This record gives sequence, C-alpha cells and structure tokens, in this order.
Amino acid sequence: MNIGHTYENTARLIHAVTDAYPDAEGLDAAYRAAISDPSFRPMPVDGEGISITYEDGPWAKYCTANGIFEHIFKGTGPTDGPTREDWDNQVTAALDLIQEISPDLRRIVDLLITDLVILNSGVDGGGSASHVPGLVVMSPGPEWDLLDYAMCLVHEGMHLNLFVGDKVYGTFNLPSSELESDEYRALSAVKIGQRRPLDKAFHAAVVTVPLMFMQNHQGVTMLVDLYTESLRDACQDLKKQRRHFNEYGQMLLDELCEFGERIDFDLVARAISSPEYAGYRPSIAA
Repeated sequence: MNIGHTYENTARLIHAVTDAYPDAEGLDAAYRAAISDPSFRPMPVDGEGISITYEDGPWAKYCTANGIFEHIFKGTGPTDGPTREDWDNQVTAALDLIQEISPDLRRIVDLLITDLVILNSGVDGGGSASHVPGLVVMSPGPEWDLLDYAMCLVHEGMHLNLFVGDKVYGTFNLPSSELESDEYRALSAVKIGQRRPLDKAFHAAVVTVPLMFMQNHQGVTMLVDLYTESLRDACQDLKKQRRHFNEYGQMLLDELCEFGERIDFDLVARAISSPEYAGYRPSIAA
C-alpha cells in the first residue's frame, strides 16, 4: 500500500517486460505500455488517465464473452446519457476526494487503474482480476454516496497493487489451484464467519485497511465497527497458514497483522507515504 513500494514493484514489472527501468516521471507511460503487451491483456491501454466505458463498450463485451466478472455483469441493463454523465462526474469527484484524504493513495489509484467499466447490474460493488491488469469494473448501488465511489476505486486499486506484487515476487509457495483446498482456507474479514481460499482471504483482509482508513478520515465508523473484530480474527487465522506464504508474502502478512492488532490509522497514513515502507523489504518489517 506504500507509494514507494508500489513504484518499485511496478518498475520491476516494467523491467521484466521491456528490460528498461523507467524513472518516476515516466512510470505511468511505461506501465501502460508494458501491460498493453498482448501477453498481459487483450486490448492496449488507450491514452492517459482512466478510460471510462459502459455496458456496451469493448471491455464489457470482452468480459461477457469470456466469463470474467460474471457475478457483476449478470443482469446488466442499458444505460442512458444522463446516467453515464452522472457516473463520470461521480468518478471525477471521487478521485478528488481520494486526493484530499491521501495524495499518495490517489497516486496509486492513478497509476494502476487504466480502464473503468461502469454499469448497472443490480450488484453493488466492483471487480478486478490478475489477468487483466489496469481494468476495474464498477456497479454503483442506488444509495452510493461520493465516499462509496472513492472507496470502490481504492478497493480495486489495492487489488491491482497486490496483483503487481504477486507477478513480480509471488506471494505464496503453493500454486493457486491448491489454495482452493479446504485445508488452506482462512477466515474472511469481509464475509464474516466464512472461510475462503487463502489468497482470496488474504486479499480481502488487506483491502479492508485503506477502506477503514478512508471512512475514519471522513468521520464514518460503519466499516471500523463492522470489521475491527473480523479483521483481527482473519489475521489470526491467516497467521496459522504463514508457512504457505513465501518470504515476500510473509512480509505483507506481518504488516497486515500489525495493523489488525493495533487498528492504528496514524500507522496507515504513515505506511502509505513513508520511505520506511518502500523497496522490496521495507526496513520497518526487517
């Protein structure tokens, strides 16, 4: 979740594809060029910023044809111009809100989200996947406010961030197919009381942290009240599976569990921007 760590991971991914290490100023363009390689995704990144399309756009058609985000696309209906204009305005305002909460958190979102599909499917939430880097799907709920839009962007941006780290270093020492087995499942911090595959339980726990941080910053307690105990329980359960994380994954897990024990939002603010957490092995975790 640290901006320096994100830069380092992204630069390593770019180097693996292009043999070049971009400087900070060229990172966005280099990342977009790297993931435009057909080995990463079927359609290249088009231009700068976040490209927004809808249920009739090329990404929606591709996802529907290939069974990606089926739970989100199922039930999708047509949308009109005013609806789309309102969504566009909400996304713009949501990015501004992320900037207000944490400029470096906004920087991570701007770097890693390149394409956004917004649709009305009746399923409130979003989606991202490791095999389509840069792509996020969002289905706003009818009661969503600006913070909901902002949290959805950060939520999916953090998933994309974890995917980049996993591509560069790996996270587990077991193949993803084995992580589906019951013996490797762990409690979910979000789907409270449910046991999920280890990688999904880990991702869900990690992405609760910036969402709780954002709500706390805005004086909202819903997610803090809902997830404080479940995140601690999830961390305790994930630690039982620590041997199945590789060295890099164990470092991420340890940092997650430190927050889970303390629920310290000053720590989160520091973690997002501090050079202590940058590089492959943050000094804070050494």
